[in-house]
Amino acid sequence: MTITDFFDARLFMSATITLIVIMDPPGTVPVFLSLTGRKPVAFRAKAARQAVLVSLLVISLFAVAGQAILSYLGIGIPALQGAGGLLLLLIALQLLTGKTGGEAEAAGDDVNVALVPLGTPLLAGPGAIAATIVFVRQADGHVGAYVALALSIVTVHFVLYLCMRYSGVVIRLIKESGITLLAKIAGLLLAAIAVELVANSVKGFIAGT
Repeated sequence: MTITDFFDARLFMSATITLIVIMDPPGTVPVFLSLTGRKPVAFRAKAARQAVLVSLLVISLFAVAGQAILSYLGIGIPALQGAGGLLLLLIALQLLTGKTGGEAEAAGDDVNVALVPLGTPLLAGPGAIAATIVFVRQADGHVGAYVALALSIVTVHFVLYLCMRYSGVVIRLIKESGITLLAKIAGLLLAAIAVELVANSVKGFIAGT
């Protein structure tokens, strides 16, 4: 028996780097601050924790049964990309226009922020889900590979949590006006990501026909 029978270091490094690039922990900070920057520290900590847990749950679910779920429902990766792109585009428009739903949504802000768009599709988006399914295929039944992939997913989410949890340092530097500007920038970036996802979705559908 070799060390790779218990832990595949190569797969761990490959999966960790790929997921960090796709999920982009530093890039989540502007969006996180634009949605929670005016909230108390306790709220931001709770939102960061919930968003990471939601993302971890979604990614883990697709790691375990992603291929089976997609096959059973007849859903392809392009469909996931299109749905995620449209959802992100709605959030981006809210950030750009400053329309967040008013007081009626205030009571559910913690749920909205943790689940949508932070937990999914921003963190656990189509790209991360697709990459996870690919790495599960690469594991090909080897226990060491599965252990490496599981540890990689946990590591990436820990990094995501640290970036969001301690984003308050940025708030102290940019103040209220900076948060407003950050919301507009985050909205623009989200809109660009959304358009890219929709474009990739269309390409995927065309390639599959």
